[in-house]
Amino acid sequence: MSSNEGKISKAKIGIVGLGWISQVFHFPILSKMPDVEITCVCDRDKTRARALAEKYGIPRYYTDYNQMLQTENIDAVDICTSTDAHKDIAIASLEAKRDVFVEKPIARKYEEAIAIADSVKKNKRKLMVGMNHRFRPDAMMLRSFIENNELGKVFYAKAGWLRKPASEGTWLLQKEMSGGGVFLDMGIVMLDLALWMAGYPEVERVNATNYSHKTKVEDSSVAYLSLKNGSTITIEVSWNFHIENELYYCNIYGEQGSGKINPLKIHKEMHGSIVNVTPIKTDTSQNALKKSYENELKHFIGSIRGIHSVISTAQEAVQRMKIVDAIYRSAAKGKEIIFK
Repeated sequence: MSSNEGKISKAKIGIVGLGWISQVFHFPILSKMPDVEITCVCDRDKTRARALAEKYGIPRYYTDYNQMLQTENIDAVDICTSTDAHKDIAIASLEAKRDVFVEKPIARKYEEAIAIADSVKKNKRKLMVGMNHRFRPDAMMLRSFIENNELGKVFYAKAGWLRKPASEGTWLLQKEMSGGGVFLDMGIVMLDLALWMAGYPEVERVNATNYSHKTKVEDSSVAYLSLKNGSTITIEVSWNFHIENELYYCNIYGEQGSGKINPLKIHKEMHGSIVNVTPIKTDTSQNALKKSYENELKHFIGSIRGIHSVISTAQEAVQRMKIVDAIYRSAAKGKEIIFK
């Protein structure tokens, strides 16, 4: 338990960064939750902050998060800004003894992630990193099969997220703000999903290639991970594949069976033949993304209310950033990176 012993009935939240992700997911979800009160919002753009405060009936809005932290009596801060601001806002919030939810990736690089994790420990607060894909209904179902050892030892995972070229002139394309390209945006999500499915095995070696066709940051990336337990993970991501439809998948291969998501399919070997053991009732893929954000934010609120502990912690994010760091180094040097 953190220093706020016992359960709180309503979690008071301040949202910082009012762009796409907070408008499409965080506001609509948090504002409907009975155990949450969005007490204040903050954005550098005053007009935007005022407009969203008015739309959701939120009493106060700020353009400076330090002022918000000093003035407001809140339990937690929900950080939805561009990645370059994550470290400063997270640490300021933790120092002000607030719990923190931070959208992925935790930071631009490994050192920033370590600084945040150290602050979590020092201030004895809770911090959750937004890895919403773990909270997709199909992903949670597949993970429970793996945990119950239904597929046997997992030896290979292959995950990817491939999109058609988009003309997004966003901060994601500016390395100073984002820290990298498609791998930090989408690759880290697929990496987390594959590692989580496989039970977070330790990484031994990393090989990666990045491609930049239309942008200064990489717009396509392929990574190959060799794990200490002998298993393998491959990740492929792109913002720039000339394909008909977006492709999103995570396939897991075990010694006794296999599973995949989007849509969920689980097959296992029984009495010498392959049997489809996919549960009948599973959420459709269209709904899966929205559901993943709902489940994730509910989990965070439950954890700050003292109902359960946080999953997707700062410590896990540090480990993940160490791997991401190695992926970028491998791609830059054109050679394998070996973990000591």
